[in-house]
Amino acid sequence: MAGGFFFFRRVIEYFPKVLSKLPVTLNIVLVSIGIAVILATAIAAIRIKKLPVLSQLAATYVSFVRGTPILVQLFLVYYGMPLLITFFAGKNITSEWNKLIFVYIAYGLNEAGFLSEHIRAAILSVPSGQSEAGYSVGLTGVQTFFRIVLPQASRVLIPGFSTMLVGLLPATSLAYMLGVTDMMGKVKAIGTVTFHTLEGYFCAAVIFVLASFVLERIFIRLSEQLNYERKIKGA
Repeated sequence: MAGGFFFFRRVIEYFPKVLSKLPVTLNIVLVSIGIAVILATAIAAIRIKKLPVLSQLAATYVSFVRGTPILVQLFLVYYGMPLLITFFAGKNITSEWNKLIFVYIAYGLNEAGFLSEHIRAAILSVPSGQSEAGYSVGLTGVQTFFRIVLPQASRVLIPGFSTMLVGLLPATSLAYMLGVTDMMGKVKAIGTVTFHTLEGYFCAAVIFVLASFVLERIFIRLSEQLNYERKIKGA
């Protein structure tokens, strides 16, 4: 395909360059989701237990995260966190931080707000009788949760979690706004040098679609495996 604004030979030339930054994008996804899982679990536990004050704060946090654009949150973390740390620590220890750290934190905080609701719903979907059965055979609260509640809640959680993870992949395209050279950052750099951006965006779109497809297939396979094991145990 050729034309005044789009040449396929440029696609062939730019594709390896854009693809070389896929590990940066995947790294953002993995680290951010790791932060989100830890924070979301704590938020979900606080809201399920209805701890005074903390439960209200957690609900406010979730509402804020779900009601503001991720781009706004990126800039709030990037510009606001140094001010907070300086206020409490007396000095700005973030001045030498890699910009990726701010991206990890911003996306981690964002995903935690959404994931906490999925985790809370998954845990509450397990009938209370399951926990009572665990207590009746002498299991502690922790043992009951990990042996009885968590396995059942995981099956409910996986579809929502997979949707979030797949959605996070293209959402990381905004990381370049903080100066991170991920795939979109590479496209911008190519455009600055060559004055041709359409081919770069096309390359990024293809890579995002393929990567999202692979992630979807992994979670579909995982869900099928869990359902199969459930049927075997129930047989």
